[in-house]
Amino acid sequence: MTTPCASDIDLFADEVVLDPYPVYAELRELGPVVHLRRNDVHVLTRYEAIRGALADWQSFSSDSIGFNPMVNEALSGTSLASDPPAHTSLRATLTENLSPRALRGLKGRIEAKADALVAELVEQGSFEAIDALARAFPLEVVADLIGFTGQARANMLRWGQAAMQVIGPMNRRTAESFPIAGELYAWCSEVRAADLAEGSVGRGIFDAEARGAIAPGSAGAIIHQYLGAGIDTTVAAIGNIVALIGSHPGRLAQIRKDPSLVPAAFNEVLRFWSPVHAWGRRATEDVEIDGTVIPAGAQVAVLFGAGNRDPRHFEDPDTFLVERNPVDHLSFGYGPHGCAGQGLARLEAHAVIDALSRRVQRLVVGPEVRVPGNITRSIEELPVLEVVAA
Repeated sequence: MTTPCASDIDLFADEVVLDPYPVYAELRELGPVVHLRRNDVHVLTRYEAIRGALADWQSFSSDSIGFNPMVNEALSGTSLASDPPAHTSLRATLTENLSPRALRGLKGRIEAKADALVAELVEQGSFEAIDALARAFPLEVVADLIGFTGQARANMLRWGQAAMQVIGPMNRRTAESFPIAGELYAWCSEVRAADLAEGSVGRGIFDAEARGAIAPGSAGAIIHQYLGAGIDTTVAAIGNIVALIGSHPGRLAQIRKDPSLVPAAFNEVLRFWSPVHAWGRRATEDVEIDGTVIPAGAQVAVLFGAGNRDPRHFEDPDTFLVERNPVDHLSFGYGPHGCAGQGLARLEAHAVIDALSRRVQRLVVGPEVRVPGNITRSIEELPVLEVVAA
C-alpha cells in the first residue's frame, strides 16, 4: 500500500476548467488517484475507479459534494448531500415526477416545443445557438414543468448558474455567486403552493407535503434541487450538441438516415464533453484503490470527463463518433446518486437532436466562446453562421 502520486496542478485554474482534457490525460497517467496539493483534494481519474467510488456510498460520502465548507453546510440534509437511508426517501420524492412513466406524458409536448423552435431558427438562416436554443429550450421546459412564474421564471438561469458555481472552492467565482445562490435559497424557503402554476409538478410536491408523504417544510428544498441541479447542466449539454454536430460534418445526415442513432448521439456528446467538471465526495475511512490509499476524511474530486476519455475503457476515446453509443458513460453519475433528472434531460436532448436531423441539411458553426466555471463546463456563445433547411 502506498500514498497516491501528487501533483501541483490547480484543478480550478481558468486554463484548466476551460480545456481540462490535456490535464485529465496527464492525471490519468499518474494513477487512478492523484493528490492535488494546491487544492488538497484526491482526484479520481480513471473509469473503473470513478464508477467504483460512485457505487460505494459507504466509503465515499456525499456529505461533502462541494469544495468549500459553506456550500456543504447549506446543502446538508438535501438529497444531493445525504447518504442512504436518509437519501433514499428524499430521492423518492424528488424522482416521483421524473420517472419514465411520469415523463411519458410530457414526451409529445417536449418534442413539439423543440421542433417548433428549431423550425423557427432554421428559417432565420443563422442564429446564436446558446441563447436561442441551449438556454431558451430547457428554461421553458423546466419552468412549465415546475410551474415557475414571475420572479422565479425571470431568474431561473442566473440562479441555476450560481447554484453550480458555489459548489467550487472558495475562489472569486464562488464568492461572486454566493449572493445570487442565496436569492434562490431565500425564494425556495418562502415559496408556497399558490406561487406555482396549477397542475404543475411544483404544486404536486406541496400536495405530497400536505398528505405527509414528505417532511413538513421540505417542499421548497426539493424544488431548489430541480432548479439548482437541473438547469445549468442541461443548457451545457444542449450547447455541446450543436457545437459537436456542427463541427463534425455529416453527423446530421448520418442521424437522418438512421433515426435510431438519436439516443446514441446524445450518449456520445455526454461522453465526449462532460457537462460537469468535478464533483465532491468525502472518504469515510482509508480507501484502497489499485494499491494506493485515500486517507479517511480526505476530500475527493470525481472527474467525470477524465473517466469518459479513459482509453482503458473506451476505444479511441478522443474521437467523436455518434454510432459509438457509450451507454455506460459517467456524465449522469452512477449508483444511488445517479442523476435524478436524467430522464428529463434525455427527453429534451433527444428532441433537439431529432429536430435538427430532420430539419437541417447543413449546419456551420463559428468558434465557441467559453468562460471559466468551477463545476459546469459550458459554452457561453456559439454562432451558427449558416443553417440550410433539409
